[in-house]
Amino acid sequence: MELSQLQTSEIKNLDLLAKQVVEGFITGMHKSPFHGFSVEFSEHKLYNKGESTRHIDWKLFAKTEKLYTKKYEEETNLRCHIIIDNSASMHFPIVKSQKLDSLNKIGFSTVAAACLMEILKRQRDAFGLSIYSDTYEYYAPEKGSERHRKMLLHQLEQLLVSTSKTTTDTYKYLHEIAEKIHRRSLIFLFTDMFQTDHESEALFEALRHLKYNKHEVVLFHTYDAELELNFNFDNSPKKLVDVETGESIDLYAENIQSSYKILIENYFKALKNKCLQYKIDYVAVDIKSGFNTVLTNYLISRRKFL
Repeated sequence: MELSQLQTSEIKNLDLLAKQVVEGFITGMHKSPFHGFSVEFSEHKLYNKGESTRHIDWKLFAKTEKLYTKKYEEETNLRCHIIIDNSASMHFPIVKSQKLDSLNKIGFSTVAAACLMEILKRQRDAFGLSIYSDTYEYYAPEKGSERHRKMLLHQLEQLLVSTSKTTTDTYKYLHEIAEKIHRRSLIFLFTDMFQTDHESEALFEALRHLKYNKHEVVLFHTYDAELELNFNFDNSPKKLVDVETGESIDLYAENIQSSYKILIENYFKALKNKCLQYKIDYVAVDIKSGFNTVLTNYLISRRKFL
């Protein structure tokens, strides 16, 4: 099935979808500033004089007239850990089924994680996964095998059909994750950053814990720009309900849209500045914008990390 066909059908084969998204991304790279950055060639490394000639790829030598040796899974370049917030707010907006052209925040994060695992696999990098809500729902350490990837894909597929009515203490689980990851890793966190002021400070303390352990941290701040940033609702009476606390308010969206936008934009700026202060890579990602931003930031982070 072509990617265009998958966009309007329910996501049932996450593996196939991730492959098609990554293939499209790699094709597009050749027309971008990343032209010349090879995802496929990570399975080879330049031959160094004095090394064994046993693993030289002679077919590649015939094409390039350069000596490359084949790399194997134990020669992992990078370790990556993907963390997904599965609290109730990540299940906004409510969708009947997860389709590529109508994902909610948890759906976007899930597909983005699968795409990251696909490109990490091609780079012979190791990857692990953590999922949390009001509990630490799932943890798998960093490995590079195909069996491991399939196991993680299965966990991600469960997120696509799950619901959540829970709040979360993100900072609590980030501290736990920091204690579990002992070797220096590149860490991607998918969360919508809906925290109280107190929780926000605690969250950045937890992110600093990860930085203290020499990990590189990328915060993918996931949001629905149309609804959560622009507050673009029709001007009929609305009852807005907090999916985590159950609190509600009746209003006309048009009456508060301008002041809301100022407040939320200031909040985004404050998050970005706080991340800059702690040397955390902050990436605001609109869930309707596709996956190229996530994959491009992986490549940028990978170059800085190695």
